Amino acid sequence: MAAGLGNRMHPVTLTTPKPLVKVNGKRMIDTVIEGLHKNGISEIYIVVGYLKEQFAPLVTEYPGVRLIENPYFDTCNNIASLYVARDHIENAIILDGDQIIYNPDILAPEFERSGYNSVWTDEETDEWLQTVEDGIVTSCSRTGGKGGWQLYSISRWTAEDGKRLKHHLEIEFEQKQNRQIYWDDVALFCYPEEYRLGIRPMNQGDIIEVDNFSELTALDSSYKKYEGEA
Repeated sequence: MAAGLGNRMHPVTLTTPKPLVKVNGKRMIDTVIEGLHKNGISEIYIVVGYLKEQFAPLVTEYPGVRLIENPYFDTCNNIASLYVARDHIENAIILDGDQIIYNPDILAPEFERSGYNSVWTDEETDEWLQTVEDGIVTSCSRTGGKGGWQLYSISRWTAEDGKRLKHHLEIEFEQKQNRQIYWDDVALFCYPEEYRLGIRPMNQGDIIEVDNFSELTALDSSYKKYEGEA
């Protein structure tokens, strides 16, 4: 998933798509692709939209990478990105290109149940927080909380659930014209009774999601020269 505008990373993303922004000399999406390759995963689809031409070199740099264009990237939420890639989500890992993978083991391809990579947190968070009982996600809070499993944007989908997710994406996007939601809303909030999601436990330091410009400068001080620019 790499089609977004990255508005919260301005001014850096005015000329560079967020996944291609370098953090300490390395593009964020490189850590994702290399992590997949280390786990023997080479069939990789990158959904592009904003400044899409800048992603073209990845096709020759990495074996197995193919691009899918999202023509709705500037008018819809990221449900549009998964919608245009819906033919490739059976027995698949779905993840964002704008995160930094520090531990490639979290991208291991083996799984028995669909669900998200998650980190247990006792601390207060405003990120999506899942409640898990007997290995099954029973609820998810969009507004966070504490004492739960924080959801990260790496998820695995069995062939059966991928087929189900494709069908539900088509209902929401085509029939209901429900285009301003996250794609994650589909399974977690629109049709929760039709999925029995689990979690993939990982540690806090395995991955970093860079959400905004201040988080970027905290990781790489070279961007402080842009502070104050719009």
